[in-house]
Amino acid sequence: MTQSNPIRVLLVDDHMVVRSGLSTVLSVYDDLKLVGEAGDGEEAIRLCERLQPDVILMDLLMPKMDGVTAIKAIKVRWPQIQIIALTSFKEKEYVEGALKAGANGYLLKDVSAEELVNAVRRAVAGQPSLSPEAAQVLIKNVNEPSPTYQDMTGREKEILALMVEGLSNNEIAERLFVSQSTVKFHVSNILSKMGVNGRTEAVALAVKHHLVK
Repeated sequence: MTQSNPIRVLLVDDHMVVRSGLSTVLSVYDDLKLVGEAGDGEEAIRLCERLQPDVILMDLLMPKMDGVTAIKAIKVRWPQIQIIALTSFKEKEYVEGALKAGANGYLLKDVSAEELVNAVRRAVAGQPSLSPEAAQVLIKNVNEPSPTYQDMTGREKEILALMVEGLSNNEIAERLFVSQSTVKFHVSNILSKMGVNGRTEAVALAVKHHLVK
């Protein structure tokens, strides 16, 4: 995105000090624009209705409605909105809960400003971002590959390899000279055959079991 069309970001955290710090970070970058702040999941949903942000930085533990519940509700109504869980917790239940709810990334609050901003940019491109701690949780706890993985077509394995490289659907389409809808169809089949809920889990599974070169 260019400066004339910045990435619209919504901050969701029940701590005003955290929101203030994040706001300061975002204000430094011309390609990012803070469009709103919410102190809980319910307020986040109301703001999504009005503001239609591109990316949400979502805390997980909040009053009224927690982050995981809010992520799930937002993704059902506005699947185009990308959500990055930004939290202090790295336990399995939080990581898996956020990703299964539809989060596109999982970062800890000690992340650097540069890493956070790059994660926001990657989210717009459909690329996941995981803190090392979250990635380790997935790698340690992800299920064994489904037997139907062997039924994956050559094209599906090729696309899985590109997913592991971090390419978005659009970038995969350009690399393979096919339409985005074709890539989306193949990705859906890949997730189904691997028995996972999202591309982030698929990538973690592929890396853990060396399913791609």
